[in-house]
Amino acid sequence: MAMALAHALELPGKMRLGRQEYFVVQQIYYPGFTIGGGIAEIGGIVATFILMLTSGGPVRFWLIAGALVALLAMQLVFWLMTQPINKHWLQEVELTAPAKRFFATEGSDGAALPSTKEWTALRDRWELSHVIRAALAMLSLILLTTAIAMQSA
Repeated sequence: MAMALAHALELPGKMRLGRQEYFVVQQIYYPGFTIGGGIAEIGGIVATFILMLTSGGPVRFWLIAGALVALLAMQLVFWLMTQPINKHWLQEVELTAPAKRFFATEGSDGAALPSTKEWTALRDRWELSHVIRAALAMLSLILLTTAIAMQSA
């Protein structure tokens, strides 16, 4: 949840940036957020799935299942909203071979996205995707915390 929330908390400050400053700031996310987020989010999904299988009760099972659905929905938002914009923005950036594979920038024309002249549309979509992801992460945390608290009661 930390990485998704960090992106959402940056929103007010980033919305005040001009185009050039915004793109300079965007460069700080790779590789840290990519590597850390990938490991943490996949690990969270696996751990939540295992916890769901060992939940010990129907109410706890469904709370944990709901948390898992929220984590999976975070992935959908990333791959459908965030990643296409990452791919578009990184076309002109020199990336390492693993980054080129992850962002799939080779041979991409970014035709499905607004032109760079409409950068605010891209920015708004990218930022909104992170707010949605943060809300889903928070929902998942609340559901997991409730399920664990029920075990202690």
